[in-house]
Amino acid sequence: MLVKKILFLITITLLNNPILSGQEKHYFQTDFSILEFENRRNMIFDAIGENAIALIQSAPSVAGFKVFRQSNTFYYLCGIEEAHAYLLLNGKNRSSILYLPHRDKERELSQGKILSVEDAKLVTELTGINQVRSIELLGNDLIRTGLINGLTPQLYTPLSPAEIGNDSRDEILYGHARAAADPWDSNGTRESRFKTLLEERFPEFQIKDLSPHLDAMRLIKSKQEIEIIRKATRIAGLGIMEAMRSTKPGIYEYQLDAAAKYIFYQHGAQGDGYPSIIGGGTNAYMGHYFRKTDLLKNNDLVLMDYAPDYHNYTSDVTRIWPVNGTFNKNQAALYNFIVAYRDALFKYIKPGVTSNNVLDNAAREMEVYLKNNPFEKAEHLKAVQNGVKFRGHFQHPVGMAVHDVGRVHGIPLKPGMVFTIDPMIWIPEEQLYIRIEDVAVVTENGVENLSQFVPSNLKNVEALIQEKGLTEFRPAENIHVTEH
Repeated sequence: MLVKKILFLITITLLNNPILSGQEKHYFQTDFSILEFENRRNMIFDAIGENAIALIQSAPSVAGFKVFRQSNTFYYLCGIEEAHAYLLLNGKNRSSILYLPHRDKERELSQGKILSVEDAKLVTELTGINQVRSIELLGNDLIRTGLINGLTPQLYTPLSPAEIGNDSRDEILYGHARAAADPWDSNGTRESRFKTLLEERFPEFQIKDLSPHLDAMRLIKSKQEIEIIRKATRIAGLGIMEAMRSTKPGIYEYQLDAAAKYIFYQHGAQGDGYPSIIGGGTNAYMGHYFRKTDLLKNNDLVLMDYAPDYHNYTSDVTRIWPVNGTFNKNQAALYNFIVAYRDALFKYIKPGVTSNNVLDNAAREMEVYLKNNPFEKAEHLKAVQNGVKFRGHFQHPVGMAVHDVGRVHGIPLKPGMVFTIDPMIWIPEEQLYIRIEDVAVVTENGVENLSQFVPSNLKNVEALIQEKGLTEFRPAENIHVTEH
């Protein structure tokens, strides 16, 4: 019994001693200024009006030994990277309140300092938020907004699923749709449950979707955001280039993934922006081939599409190259077509034009290209002719998610839009898929290709493959052979 009392006293001493209870160093982003976050919140105030409030959930805590990653929306509005937090924006007086859990001393003892409601003064200094309060006060504060007795007060909250880590909204929605088709697994989304709770507890509010407003905001990137995407693109390109150096017949697809991952983490990435797509031979024909379990074979091409999660932003870069280091004649003809198409698309991107303008002008240019560059195989000629007609070469926005929110099709392009240019062709007779992908940012006067530095010229690609890569300096052990 005495031993138990001594252990109890030691535990209490540790938890109450600020020196012994964990590091006092707090972690908070350094990429964005308070002014940038305030500008974003002011845009929300402008969008919802004076007769409304906006309420945004953070990501939930994670189980086991997973590392917490904040949802894109919550991070975008305040930069806080703690779980079970809420941000209340009151349109009536344009004020902001952040709700945080209380200090968990035992957790801080093992993980270091976690920003909590007890750090209210520090959090307001870091974020520019007007007040920091504890979660249990949120319900009362919704009543005290001064809107509850007004004419149909409105409460905005994001109804689209939150993106966390390497999630993209389109893929999350497909996942929910698949689950809904299973009668034994058809739970609703976290957002739908939150909406139901709000309607049950505060039926006076008219619940409205904040997602369209956030999507429009996130579509146009600030200078600071573009710089982070530029760094993410740099890391992505360096990783793919290292994979090129490491390529040779007889290694596994996953070994190229390992080479790129080393580069990602060496440069401060916190993980994948999306699972790497690395397909050798006919595996590349599957657009989102993630398994990466096969050997790379001589005379095949290998396609790699990969980017990191860097400071909560990502990129989207793709290259394709010969496993043995040299394009054969037919491969070279198809590859050069794709590169020429990429260059033609970039040529016509500028503010004020639409994706259709870009695609139409580039297609006309590629029709001339085909007249001057014949193809020996009929199936190859058919593929590139279909490629000229295909409208998917002008792809999706990129930012906090690889398939970022917002739309870039059918609207005039504006400075600050970031999206991918992704020319591609399919040859079903050979189960062959060829494409490269680059990241475009619309500038005041035209466009910048953030991934231009990643080799795409055929000769430059072949030269890079001849260099020694990580997998050669430190080859994998042959653990697949069973010893007797």
